[in-house]
Amino acid sequence: MTNSHSSPNENRASLAYKRVVIKAGTNVLSSDGSRLDREAMARLVGELSDAQRSGAQVVLVTSGAIAAGREAMAKSVGGRGVGVEQMLAAVGQIRLMHAYQEMFAENDVIVAQALLTHADVEGRRGYLNVRNTLNLLLANGVVPIVNENDVVETEEINEVRFGDNDTLSALVANIVDADLLLLLSDVGGLYTADPNRDPRAELIARVEQVDAKTLGVAEEHRSQTSRGGMQSKLLAAGRAAAAGVDVVIARGHEPGVVARAVRGEAVGTLFPATATRMESRKRWLLSGTAESGGVLVVDDGAVAAVRRQTGSLLPAGVRDVRGTFVRGDVVAVTDASGERIAVGVVNYDADDLRTIKGAKSADIAGLLGQTYGAEAIHRNNMAIL
Repeated sequence: MTNSHSSPNENRASLAYKRVVIKAGTNVLSSDGSRLDREAMARLVGELSDAQRSGAQVVLVTSGAIAAGREAMAKSVGGRGVGVEQMLAAVGQIRLMHAYQEMFAENDVIVAQALLTHADVEGRRGYLNVRNTLNLLLANGVVPIVNENDVVETEEINEVRFGDNDTLSALVANIVDADLLLLLSDVGGLYTADPNRDPRAELIARVEQVDAKTLGVAEEHRSQTSRGGMQSKLLAAGRAAAAGVDVVIARGHEPGVVARAVRGEAVGTLFPATATRMESRKRWLLSGTAESGGVLVVDDGAVAAVRRQTGSLLPAGVRDVRGTFVRGDVVAVTDASGERIAVGVVNYDADDLRTIKGAKSADIAGLLGQTYGAEAIHRNNMAIL
């Protein structure tokens, strides 16, 4: 929370995490899944706004659209099912966002809505487009509010949808290179048993690895008002930690929980990152599973710079472009003899790179009419062989 006796610089220095994804579930935001709990929402919005004023960049992954829809149509709609939930989501999403917009506006914070489906991010191009939009919003002080697009996503029978916002929040944390994923729940973290049924249950403060033993601690989810549950949260925590993100599961109704988490204080259950974000990305690049077959042949100067890991690969160092690929694909980088020296994610389509190869970065916009950056491959998206 903002301390009126501290300067903004002191607040920023006290933050342990600068980019935070916060997921708020249905049980945190609603009353029994049938109506929004506006008092709880306002308290959460106040804490997120305080975190932003303290220097953090905040993304909110929210549930609640179906609950808002049930509240609006309580007298005319009963029952459950995919069709009913999609209709309720359509009615409730605008109400949910209107509530958030008003509450954040009272805190002088601008928000943006991002509704995602699996199809939006399953391809690398879509993934990058979502990433670029979210990063631009964060850079301009906007809080993105993310939710799965329940209105159009109908593939849960085939398990193609995200399935719950725990899974979605882990993906978003990876997309925006978050430092922390904070999963807010109606329980205070991972316990040795269900604390609602066993008074002897004890909080597990730290989990180094999400494995079969850890998953066995969480009982099967039985809630009728939300898709997630502790096992869902554990799977999301394991996924995010493997991508280099610290994860905390904590009680959403606990006052000051957001401020304590972003300062790195002990709250709930901590799942420390099991790899750095760079290690995670480079493992993916070096696996070979994502390669498009495209090749960039570079000159000796670029070879030396890449091998020294001193910079990105610029168009000026590219001598030939082989194969067909699009922006966001993984390609090989070779020297003139064909020796592979690196793999990386390209910022431009193959045809665009053929146009700008050998050119200075300052000339890209003039040659293409647009620019996706000064680099053919940014050094953070490149793994040296």
